[in-house]
Amino acid sequence: MTTLRDTLEGQQVKIYFAAIGAAVVVALTVPGTTVLEAGINPVLAFMLFVTFLQVPLPELGRAFTRVRFLASLLVTNFVVLPVLVAGLIQFLPINPMLRLGVLMVLLTPCIDYVVTFAHLGRADAKVLLASTPALLVAQMALLPVYLTVFLGEDAATFVQVGPFVHAFVWLIAVPLALAAVVQFWGGRSQTGRSVAAGLGLLPVPATALVLFVVIVAVLPQLGPALNEALRVVPVYIAFAITAPLIGWAVGRMFGMDAPTSRTLAFSAATRNSLVVLPLAFAVPGAVPLLPAVIVTQTLVELVSELVYVRLVPKLGTSTDAPMHAV
Repeated sequence: MTTLRDTLEGQQVKIYFAAIGAAVVVALTVPGTTVLEAGINPVLAFMLFVTFLQVPLPELGRAFTRVRFLASLLVTNFVVLPVLVAGLIQFLPINPMLRLGVLMVLLTPCIDYVVTFAHLGRADAKVLLASTPALLVAQMALLPVYLTVFLGEDAATFVQVGPFVHAFVWLIAVPLALAAVVQFWGGRSQTGRSVAAGLGLLPVPATALVLFVVIVAVLPQLGPALNEALRVVPVYIAFAITAPLIGWAVGRMFGMDAPTSRTLAFSAATRNSLVVLPLAFAVPGAVPLLPAVIVTQTLVELVSELVYVRLVPKLGTSTDAPMHAV
């Protein structure tokens, strides 16, 4: 199973683009696929469940004792990057809905496939994996605050407490609790260990399924929003170039070694587009523009990851050392 899992992780970008391609074909040829919109949250919850299942519970506790790493992770994603995003959105048209989509996706760090990309890029993926629950809780708490700061009076129209509470319960609390139950079962039963091992093969297929369902459900609704969504591509490219360098710089500023600084580079560059999509659907008048803006970032990001896994390992190669992110 380890070999199969390694193969899936090594080929994940191809798998994701295959899922996207298949979804486009289905969305353009099969009528009525928008009904799958109701399936986005369930497949997201399953994806996060199998992701959290990879976090050993003792490691989750130790993640909060690695104060220096956790501080650098939070500073990167919730202090420095918002400043970058504040500058980038000035290049966008003064369209509150357009800016809302960019803010929602660029202010929320990824907590799923970033772990595998970090591993491929010779970063310390384990410490990032153990920190994913903290990242998800922090972004759900801070996103409404940032939207209010950046959008002013317009934020009151878009930001509603209900969707954020719903996302926290079903995308964080429930998957994390189920992962804890399976791990407890696996520690006490051979059957449990077998089930946990089988579920350990599923993060990449589950992410591919999420991409497929999202594209199939959203694409038929985009229509004229595609032209508007293309206007955000230069901003996404600028972010993709700048963000990993910021993550790396913050890591070095905090005294992190090279592998851990690479971890911060991947976390800074990779955003949580799939998880914020249900929040976008809850915004009044969101469809079709808001989903189009968010999905566009996903496509730019997946291409960027192909570059990161080749270039990020070259950062600090002369200073690689065992991690001391405590």
